[in-house]
Amino acid sequence: LVVTGSPDAPPYLWQDPQDPKHLIGASADLLQQVAGQLGIKVQLLYAGKRSQALDEVRSGRMDMLADAPLTVSELESLDYIHPALLENDYLVWTRKDSSLVYNAVADLHGHPGALSEKSRLTAQFATFAEQQLTLTRTPNLTQALQKLLLGEVEFVLAGRYSGMAMAQTLGMANDLVARVQPVDKPGLFLALSHNSACNDPWLRGQLAKKMTELPASGLTEAVLQRNIERWNVQQKQPVSTPKQ
Repeated sequence: LVVTGSPDAPPYLWQDPQDPKHLIGASADLLQQVAGQLGIKVQLLYAGKRSQALDEVRSGRMDMLADAPLTVSELESLDYIHPALLENDYLVWTRKDSSLVYNAVADLHGHPGALSEKSRLTAQFATFAEQQLTLTRTPNLTQALQKLLLGEVEFVLAGRYSGMAMAQTLGMANDLVARVQPVDKPGLFLALSHNSACNDPWLRGQLAKKMTELPASGLTEAVLQRNIERWNVQQKQPVSTPKQ
């Protein structure tokens, strides 16, 4: 199975600095584990930006996306495996000294917030956010968190683990706090291309069975924490010129 996904979504998926043709991360590790149990060989390859990765899979040049958000428009070209490989809880991040009282999402009304353009929210929450919240969109999560630290916004909406990874990398972990209650829980799904030669009922059935077993195994949390560590270690290493 040739699999691809987002190249810049730590701790889920990112380009391997040692081998930029490949993607590594929590989604990759969990998929490798599942594939190993099924006796399937999986390659996680870099296919360019998220939109390019989607095109590669739609066309069938690659078989599967490892981190597909569920969108109605993609059902014409992809078979989503249920349940999701990972749930990406979006939390409200504030500064530690924030006076923002937050118990429900309505409490954010009228307060300036930020959100990375790369965030993939559920369609329902995205609509709500657009209509009800005051959100500045930044090119990436780093910039959103920097705005928060500078006091330009009062909160940032970010994934639990992506927020954790970035806050640690930027040395902000002690200055920020994530509120417990998720505002949105989009799933990251395995999605097989309708045009993939590997897409058959046996594979879809086996993958669905493994996705059902995964949450109970307790593996997911450990894999996510391990990949936050791995990402942080890589950020601290001097950049060497990768071998092409």
